[in-house]
Amino acid sequence: MAKFRRRTCIILALFILFIFSLMMGLKMLRPNTATFGAPFGLDLLPELHQRTIHLGKNFDFQKSDRINSETKTKNLKSVEITMKPSKTSELNLDELPPLNNYLHVFYYSWYGNPQFDGKYIHWNHPVLEHWDPRIAKNYPQGRHNPPDDIGSSFYPELGSYSSRDPSVIETHMRQMRSASIGVLALSWYPPDVNDENGEPTDNLVPTILDKAHKYNLKVTFHIEPYSNRDDQNMYKNVKYIIDKYGNHPAFYRYKTKTGNALPMFYVYDSYITKPEKWANLLTTSGSRSIRNSPYDGLFIALLVEEKHKYDILQSGFDGIYTYFATNGFTYGSSHQNWASLKLFCDKYNLIFIPSVGPGYIDTSIRPWNTQNTRNRINGKYYEIALSAALQTRPSLISITSFNEWHEGTQIEKAVPKRTSNTVYLDYRPHKPGLYLELTRKWSEKYSKERATYALDHQLPVS
Repeated sequence: MAKFRRRTCIILALFILFIFSLMMGLKMLRPNTATFGAPFGLDLLPELHQRTIHLGKNFDFQKSDRINSETKTKNLKSVEITMKPSKTSELNLDELPPLNNYLHVFYYSWYGNPQFDGKYIHWNHPVLEHWDPRIAKNYPQGRHNPPDDIGSSFYPELGSYSSRDPSVIETHMRQMRSASIGVLALSWYPPDVNDENGEPTDNLVPTILDKAHKYNLKVTFHIEPYSNRDDQNMYKNVKYIIDKYGNHPAFYRYKTKTGNALPMFYVYDSYITKPEKWANLLTTSGSRSIRNSPYDGLFIALLVEEKHKYDILQSGFDGIYTYFATNGFTYGSSHQNWASLKLFCDKYNLIFIPSVGPGYIDTSIRPWNTQNTRNRINGKYYEIALSAALQTRPSLISITSFNEWHEGTQIEKAVPKRTSNTVYLDYRPHKPGLYLELTRKWSEKYSKERATYALDHQLPVS
């Protein structure tokens, strides 16, 4: 009997030890939620410049597919569901298809965390108030509180990372490379200038260029609407970018029909500045013209309203892009208008760059903006946008975005996560890399189709 009791005690002790080991093992699978981040400092996230609502006027928004299953749930049991980040060794560059330099993706380097920046940046984005006080009073105020509470409806596989962390930058370049994206359009402010919720990021450009080059990616610049932007300081800033970064092997140049290889600059919110000011910089007769100088380039304007077409012509821009990932939000972002925009661009020798996105949801920072939510529909929304873009036979396609987490337009890997107050959206039933895989698929399709019509339209093919 004593021997039986002893054996029972030993078995019970071993069982308890097994359960304890299993619980510790599961705990190790949790993502970085500690104050100072994961061992490799995997933290990142961009802030929105209050993009959608900063368009200067209230647009007539189309009624859109409301968020069904993609809704945040409150007051749930505090449980975290996370997935282990993929290993860096999993990507074999030799086995991947060629990069598509005609496929660009908007990239944000404004995220920060305590380990690398001394504090959280952008992940703690404030909740933005509605401009109508009667509506604003119905919604919460304050800031997000990372790492569990971030300014996003999705949660990154890398956690609340820092854009300053070299391992994060490398992971991002590797993800873009796996998706056959050739060029990243880097959100850029002049030195010592930053967005409303961030810190200066120009000092990160050298590392981003170096990491991009490692994966044969190119970097172009997405110039943000910094304070008092005009023809004079734009000339100064374009000169700065070309002088400082123009000789780097990862610096992007687009080969035009005439055979010239010129730097490209996306100019966000270009319509804020009057066409007469832009003409000083962008026309050959302008008082501060960069044309036919060492600082000449291809300047791409943001088209929001239809009437902007003629302002863009008068300004001397070289092309247009549509940026927003919300079909129906603006004239430019509405797929049904892309064919006529392409015809307009062809008529006036402009580059047409439609912007596609996987979906849209910014209610973590604009809780009152549900009418602009676009459900991802397990990748179908993204593929519809890509298909619509390809039908216009564009010179280039831009993706909004790689990692604009505030607006839920990211194609970066996201993982399931739930806290006591929030269930974050995710890509299930698919894997965290779903949108990278879809991008790769459509990149190959675009590359093949473009090759067939490039000769007919005298488009550059290298």
